[in-house]
Amino acid sequence: MLPKSPSDIDTSLHFLRERIGQAAREAGRRPGDVRIIAVSKQQSVMAITTALKAGQCEFGENLLHEALDKMDALDDESITWHFIGALQSNKTRKIAERFQWVHTVDRVKIARRLSAQRPGQAGPLDVCIEVRLVEEPGKAGAPPAAVEDLAAEIAGLERLRLRGLMCLPPRETDSGRQRAHFRRLREIRDSLLAAGHTLDTLSMGMSDDYVAAVQEGATMVRIGTAIFGPRQER
Repeated sequence: MLPKSPSDIDTSLHFLRERIGQAAREAGRRPGDVRIIAVSKQQSVMAITTALKAGQCEFGENLLHEALDKMDALDDESITWHFIGALQSNKTRKIAERFQWVHTVDRVKIARRLSAQRPGQAGPLDVCIEVRLVEEPGKAGAPPAAVEDLAAEIAGLERLRLRGLMCLPPRETDSGRQRAHFRRLREIRDSLLAAGHTLDTLSMGMSDDYVAAVQEGATMVRIGTAIFGPRQER
Protein backbone atom coordinates (compact mmCIF):
# COMPACT_ATOMS: atom_id res chain seq x y z
CA MET A 1 0.00 0.00 0.00
CA LEU A 2 1.38 3.41 -0.99
CA PRO A 3 1.36 6.53 1.21
CA LYS A 4 -1.60 8.78 0.59
CA SER A 5 -1.54 11.49 -2.06
CA PRO A 6 -2.04 15.17 -1.12
CA SER A 7 -5.72 15.01 -2.03
CA ASP A 8 -6.10 11.83 0.05
CA ILE A 9 -4.49 13.51 3.09
CA ASP A 10 -6.88 16.44 2.79
CA THR A 11 -9.86 14.10 2.48
CA SER A 12 -8.68 11.97 5.40
CA LEU A 13 -8.32 14.99 7.67
CA HIS A 14 -11.80 16.18 6.73
CA PHE A 15 -13.31 12.75 7.48
CA LEU A 16 -11.37 12.49 10.75
CA ARG A 17 -12.61 15.87 11.96
CA GLU A 18 -16.18 14.94 11.09
CA ARG A 19 -15.96 11.58 12.86
CA ILE A 20 -14.38 13.09 15.97
CA GLY A 21 -17.06 15.77 16.01
CA GLN A 22 -19.79 13.15 15.78
CA ALA A 23 -18.26 11.06 18.59
CA ALA A 24 -17.88 14.13 20.77
CA ARG A 25 -21.48 15.22 20.26
CA GLU A 26 -22.74 11.72 21.00
CA ALA A 27 -20.86 11.88 24.30
CA GLY A 28 -22.31 15.29 25.14
CA ARG A 29 -19.05 17.05 24.44
CA ARG A 30 -18.03 19.91 22.16
CA PRO A 31 -16.11 18.84 19.03
CA GLY A 32 -13.69 21.71 19.54
CA ASP A 33 -12.54 20.18 22.82
CA VAL A 34 -10.66 17.43 20.94
CA ARG A 35 -7.38 18.23 19.19
CA ILE A 36 -5.79 16.07 16.52
CA ILE A 37 -2.06 15.40 16.85
CA ALA A 38 -0.94 14.20 13.42
CA VAL A 39 1.68 11.49 14.00
CA SER A 40 4.22 12.16 11.28
CA LYS A 41 6.82 9.52 12.18
CA GLN A 42 8.40 8.21 8.95
CA GLN A 43 6.29 10.56 6.86
CA SER A 44 7.86 12.98 4.42
CA VAL A 45 8.23 16.73 4.75
CA MET A 46 5.91 16.97 1.74
CA ALA A 47 3.21 15.00 3.57
CA ILE A 48 3.49 17.32 6.57
CA THR A 49 3.31 20.36 4.30
CA THR A 50 0.15 18.95 2.71
CA ALA A 51 -1.44 18.47 6.12
CA LEU A 52 -0.43 22.03 7.06
CA LYS A 53 -2.20 23.38 4.00
CA ALA A 54 -5.29 21.44 5.11
CA GLY A 55 -5.25 23.25 8.45
CA GLN A 56 -3.40 20.68 10.60
CA CYS A 57 -0.82 22.49 12.76
CA GLU A 58 0.03 19.99 15.52
CA PHE A 59 2.38 17.10 14.77
CA GLY A 60 3.72 14.26 16.90
CA GLU A 61 7.13 12.68 16.44
CA ASN A 62 8.60 9.57 18.07
CA LEU A 63 12.22 9.73 16.87
CA LEU A 64 14.33 12.74 17.85
CA HIS A 65 16.82 12.88 14.98
CA GLU A 66 14.10 12.47 12.37
CA ALA A 67 12.03 15.16 14.05
CA LEU A 68 14.93 17.62 14.18
CA ASP A 69 15.55 17.17 10.46
CA LYS A 70 11.89 17.94 9.72
CA MET A 71 11.87 20.97 12.00
CA ASP A 72 14.92 22.38 10.24
CA ALA A 73 13.49 21.67 6.79
CA LEU A 74 10.11 23.22 7.53
CA ASP A 75 11.18 26.09 9.83
CA ASP A 76 7.52 26.98 10.36
CA GLU A 77 6.54 28.76 13.57
CA SER A 78 2.87 27.85 13.06
CA ILE A 79 3.64 24.20 13.86
CA THR A 80 3.31 22.88 17.40
CA TRP A 81 5.63 19.89 17.85
CA HIS A 82 4.73 17.11 20.29
CA PHE A 83 7.28 14.50 21.36
CA ILE A 84 5.41 11.22 21.81
CA GLY A 85 8.24 8.68 21.82
CA ALA A 86 10.27 6.96 24.51
CA LEU A 87 12.42 9.37 26.52
CA GLN A 88 16.11 8.70 27.02
CA SER A 89 18.38 10.76 29.25
CA ASN A 90 20.87 11.50 26.48
CA LYS A 91 18.16 13.06 24.31
CA THR A 92 16.32 15.26 26.78
CA ARG A 93 18.26 18.45 26.01
CA LYS A 94 17.20 18.67 22.37
CA ILE A 95 13.65 17.67 23.25
CA ALA A 96 13.50 20.40 25.91
CA GLU A 97 14.91 22.93 23.47
CA ARG A 98 12.87 22.18 20.36
CA PHE A 99 9.46 20.76 21.32
CA GLN A 100 6.44 22.49 22.80
CA TRP A 101 4.89 19.34 24.29
CA VAL A 102 6.19 16.04 25.70
CA HIS A 103 3.59 13.29 26.26
CA THR A 104 5.80 10.53 27.64
CA VAL A 105 7.23 11.64 30.99
CA ASP A 106 7.20 8.59 33.24
CA ARG A 107 9.87 9.15 35.90
CA VAL A 108 11.26 11.92 38.05
CA LYS A 109 14.79 11.79 36.63
CA ILE A 110 13.55 12.59 33.12
CA ALA A 111 11.24 15.34 34.35
CA ARG A 112 14.08 17.03 36.22
CA ARG A 113 16.35 16.90 33.19
CA LEU A 114 13.69 18.39 30.92
CA SER A 115 13.08 21.21 33.39
CA ALA A 116 16.78 21.97 33.86
CA GLN A 117 17.42 21.94 30.11
CA ARG A 118 14.38 23.98 29.01
CA PRO A 119 15.57 27.39 27.72
CA GLY A 120 14.26 30.26 29.82
CA GLN A 121 13.09 32.26 26.82
CA ALA A 122 10.98 29.35 25.55
CA GLY A 123 8.42 29.36 28.35
CA PRO A 124 7.45 26.26 30.36
CA LEU A 125 7.41 22.92 28.54
CA ASP A 126 3.95 21.37 28.49
CA VAL A 127 4.11 17.75 29.63
CA CYS A 128 1.89 14.74 30.17
CA ILE A 129 2.61 11.76 32.39
CA GLU A 130 2.53 8.51 30.47
CA VAL A 131 0.58 5.93 32.47
CA ARG A 132 1.15 2.18 32.03
CA LEU A 133 -2.40 0.92 32.48
CA VAL A 134 -1.57 -2.76 31.91
CA GLU A 135 1.64 -4.60 32.70
CA GLU A 136 3.16 -5.56 29.36
CA PRO A 137 6.77 -6.56 28.62
CA GLY A 138 8.78 -3.57 27.45
CA LYS A 139 5.89 -1.11 27.87
CA ALA A 140 6.87 2.33 29.14
CA GLY A 141 4.86 4.47 31.52
CA ALA A 142 4.43 5.08 35.22
CA PRO A 143 2.25 2.55 37.05
CA PRO A 144 -1.05 4.03 38.25
CA ALA A 145 0.02 3.82 41.89
CA ALA A 146 3.03 6.08 41.18
CA VAL A 147 1.22 8.78 39.20
CA GLU A 148 0.20 11.04 42.08
CA ASP A 149 3.73 11.25 43.49
CA LEU A 150 5.17 11.89 40.04
CA ALA A 151 2.59 14.60 39.41
CA ALA A 152 3.58 16.31 42.67
CA GLU A 153 7.24 16.22 41.66
CA ILE A 154 6.54 17.69 38.22
CA ALA A 155 4.32 20.41 39.68
CA GLY A 156 7.34 21.61 41.65
CA LEU A 157 9.62 21.95 38.61
CA GLU A 158 9.95 25.53 37.41
CA ARG A 159 10.34 24.95 33.68
CA LEU A 160 7.65 22.30 33.26
CA ARG A 161 3.86 22.68 33.16
CA LEU A 162 1.95 19.50 33.93
CA ARG A 163 -1.04 19.40 31.57
CA GLY A 164 -2.40 15.87 31.93
CA LEU A 165 -2.02 12.17 31.26
CA MET A 166 -1.23 9.99 28.26
CA CYS A 167 -1.64 6.26 27.65
CA LEU A 168 -0.92 3.64 25.03
CA PRO A 169 -3.17 0.74 26.04
CA PRO A 170 -3.10 -2.77 24.58
CA ARG A 171 -4.62 -3.04 21.12
CA GLU A 172 -8.26 -4.05 21.34
CA THR A 173 -10.85 -4.56 18.62
CA ASP A 174 -13.86 -4.50 20.93
CA SER A 175 -15.06 -0.95 21.60
CA GLY A 176 -16.14 -1.82 25.13
CA ARG A 177 -12.65 -3.00 26.06
CA GLN A 178 -11.15 0.05 24.34
CA ARG A 179 -13.37 2.33 26.38
CA ALA A 180 -12.53 0.52 29.62
CA HIS A 181 -8.81 1.39 29.24
CA PHE A 182 -9.51 5.02 28.42
CA ARG A 183 -12.04 5.27 31.24
CA ARG A 184 -9.38 4.14 33.69
CA LEU A 185 -7.03 6.91 32.54
CA ARG A 186 -9.82 9.46 32.93
CA GLU A 187 -10.50 8.19 36.46
CA ILE A 188 -6.81 8.59 37.35
CA ARG A 189 -6.98 12.13 35.98
CA ASP A 190 -10.08 12.79 38.08
CA SER A 191 -8.27 11.60 41.22
CA LEU A 192 -5.46 14.06 40.51
CA LEU A 193 -7.96 16.87 40.05
CA ALA A 194 -9.49 15.97 43.40
CA ALA A 195 -6.01 16.14 44.94
CA GLY A 196 -5.64 19.72 43.75
CA HIS A 197 -3.76 19.39 40.45
CA THR A 198 -4.84 21.55 37.53
CA LEU A 199 -5.04 19.30 34.47
CA ASP A 200 -6.76 19.82 31.14
CA THR A 201 -5.36 17.09 28.89
CA LEU A 202 -6.06 13.43 28.21
CA SER A 203 -3.81 12.28 25.36
CA MET A 204 -5.34 8.98 24.32
CA GLY A 205 -6.61 7.27 21.19
CA MET A 206 -4.97 6.42 17.87
CA SER A 207 -6.15 5.48 14.39
CA ASP A 208 -7.87 2.25 15.49
CA ASP A 209 -9.52 3.42 18.70
CA TYR A 210 -9.89 7.21 18.66
CA VAL A 211 -13.70 7.06 18.69
CA ALA A 212 -13.70 5.15 21.99
CA ALA A 213 -11.12 7.59 23.37
CA VAL A 214 -13.24 10.61 22.48
CA GLN A 215 -16.27 8.97 24.07
CA GLU A 216 -14.28 8.62 27.30
CA GLY A 217 -12.96 12.19 27.38
CA ALA A 218 -9.86 12.42 25.19
CA THR A 219 -8.75 15.99 24.54
CA MET A 220 -5.94 14.92 22.20
CA VAL A 221 -5.93 11.98 19.80
CA ARG A 222 -2.67 10.90 18.17
CA ILE A 223 -3.44 9.88 14.59
CA GLY A 224 -0.96 8.70 11.98
CA THR A 225 -2.14 6.02 9.55
CA ALA A 226 -5.69 7.38 9.28
CA ILE A 227 -4.23 10.66 8.01
CA PHE A 228 -1.08 9.77 6.10
CA GLY A 229 -1.49 6.12 5.24
CA PRO A 230 1.27 3.60 6.00
CA ARG A 231 4.67 4.80 7.12
CA GLN A 232 7.37 5.09 4.51
CA GLU A 233 9.98 2.35 4.56
CA ARG A 234 13.42 3.52 5.66
